[in-house]
Amino acid sequence: MPIEKDIHSPTLLRFIDRDDALSKLVEVMPIAEMSNRENLVIAISFGGVLFAKKLATILKCPFDVLFTASIPAPLNPECPIAMVSETYDIIIHDALVNAFEVSLDYIYGEAKRRYEEQILSTIYKFRKGEVISSLKGEDVIIVDEGIDSGMTITNVVKSCINHQAKSVSIAVPVMPADVEFLLKDIVDNLYTILRPRHFVEVSSYYERFDVLSSEQVEEILKEGFLVQRQQKKIKEKDQKEKENK
Repeated sequence: MPIEKDIHSPTLLRFIDRDDALSKLVEVMPIAEMSNRENLVIAISFGGVLFAKKLATILKCPFDVLFTASIPAPLNPECPIAMVSETYDIIIHDALVNAFEVSLDYIYGEAKRRYEEQILSTIYKFRKGEVISSLKGEDVIIVDEGIDSGMTITNVVKSCINHQAKSVSIAVPVMPADVEFLLKDIVDNLYTILRPRHFVEVSSYYERFDVLSSEQVEEILKEGFLVQRQQKKIKEKDQKEKENK
């Protein structure tokens, strides 16, 4: 399927790379105004982690990632019908669940299994067990290199709202027009560049779309606010032990 010109950006077909996408995205964001808030940039994928770090550098604020796991249809592993986040918030694609006649028992059972087997192990690997427990008072900016179906980002939006974020914004370079239409009603602000009506896949809107390795992601997340918080706790504990000797 050919990539169409976006109706909002008629001269732009695709981005050169992630840096190009971010620079164009920043142009449509009120950076000066946003810099006065208590921002926290949250990525929703490994590829989005680099976006999060660079946007956080521009806004001079912390960043991290909120992990999720998809729940596929029982007989179709390539078709996600629900999603669970690291805060144990769950969203369900009602139309697909009804079409496949999937029971809620299956969904909640799979959510528990995937949370324990996938999400928790990922948290221990990349953040040494530190979890997002509260977002109270934070102006959360959810970022990614692109959105396709919108299930993951909707799950993360739900997690942010349920964990008392002061505001929730989305900043993503490309997303389907119909997904943008749905998302703009559930967040405070939405910033994007390309809104194709006939969406292909995220990588199709980049000339260069290198996949980040697990090692690269782990290295970036060492600068994330949760790992930094853990290191601060360890230093404070060590300091107290020295003082008590």
